[in-house]
Amino acid sequence: MAEWLYEAGIGEARAALIEDDEIVEARIEREGEGPRVGAIVGAKLVEAGRSGKGALIALDWPGAPQATLTGLPPSTSTGARLTAEITRMALRERARDKPARARMAEMDAKVGDGPDLRTRIAATGIAVTELQPAGPDRLEQAGWSELIDRVRSGHWPFASGALWVDATPAMLLIDIDGEGDALALARAGARQAAGLIRRCDIGGSIGIDFPSVPDRAGRQAIDAAIDAALPQPFERTAVNGFGFMQIVRRRERPSLIEQVRFDPVATDAVLLLRQAERAMGAGDLTLTARSGVIDHIVARAHWIETLQHRTGRAVRLIADPAVKGAGHAQ
Repeated sequence: MAEWLYEAGIGEARAALIEDDEIVEARIEREGEGPRVGAIVGAKLVEAGRSGKGALIALDWPGAPQATLTGLPPSTSTGARLTAEITRMALRERARDKPARARMAEMDAKVGDGPDLRTRIAATGIAVTELQPAGPDRLEQAGWSELIDRVRSGHWPFASGALWVDATPAMLLIDIDGEGDALALARAGARQAAGLIRRCDIGGSIGIDFPSVPDRAGRQAIDAAIDAALPQPFERTAVNGFGFMQIVRRRERPSLIEQVRFDPVATDAVLLLRQAERAMGAGDLTLTARSGVIDHIVARAHWIETLQHRTGRAVRLIADPAVKGAGHAQ
C-alpha cells in the first residue's frame, strides 16, 4: 500500500512516497525558496516590457525577489502597484538563477502563499504519516540518505547498468551506460530513467541518451517502455537513430536534483540539523562541520532556537575545515 512519509524538519520539510518499501517520489521544501506556486503576492512593476511581453515585477516578499509577468494591462506605468499570482517558482541553475513566473491575479484574489508541501501531498488522496525525531527513522529505513547521495553524485546504478545524470542550463541529461545487449539495456534504462524523473520531480526539458539500437522496431520498444513507466502528462520525441529522446514535462518548482546539487551548503546544513534532532545523549549538543555550513546555520538563529527547543539541549557550533560533507552532531 502506498504511503506518504512527511517530516517537518528544521529549515526544510521533506516527504517521500513509499511503495513496496521503496521511495518512488521524494520532495523537499526549503525555507527561503520564495513564494510557492499559487501564491497571491503584491508587487511593483519594474519593467513594462513590450506588447505585453517581458514585464518584470518586484514582489512584496523578503528580499524583494523579481518575477516575470504575463497579462499586464496596456499602458501600465513603471512603478505601478499590482497583484500577481505565482505560476512557477524561482529556479536555481548552474551559474545562474531564473526568476519566478507570474500572471495578473484575479480582481478579488486575497494575498497569501500557495499550498505548502504538506497540503500538496495530502491532496493526492494517499495516506500521510507525520514523522517525529523521537520515533523510528522511517525515511532513513526507506533509503533517504542513499537517495540524496545519488542525487549529489549523479550516478544511479541498476542491475544491468547505470544512469549518469547532469543538470545543464538547457536540459537535464540522462545517459544510460552498461554492457550486453543494447536493446535489453535500453529498455531497462528506460524504466530506470522514468523512475528517476518521477522520484526527483524533474520538469522542463529532459534528454535521454540510450544505447544505439539500429532497427525501428527496437526503438519503438524503447518508446513504449517510457510510455509505460512515466506517468502523464508529458510530451516526447521518438528515439532517433542516434539513441536520443527528448521529454518535456511541466515545470512549476525546482526538482530535487536542482535543490540538492545547486545549493550544497544548504543541503549539508539541513542534513546536519536532521542528524542533530536525532542525536542521543545529554548535555550540550555539538554540531561540527566546515565553516560554510556552520555560517549558514549561524545566520539563521531561529534554526538554533528551534533545535534547542526540540531537543532540550544547549547547542554548540564548531567550524572544522577538516570535516567533509554535512559534518556530525553529538
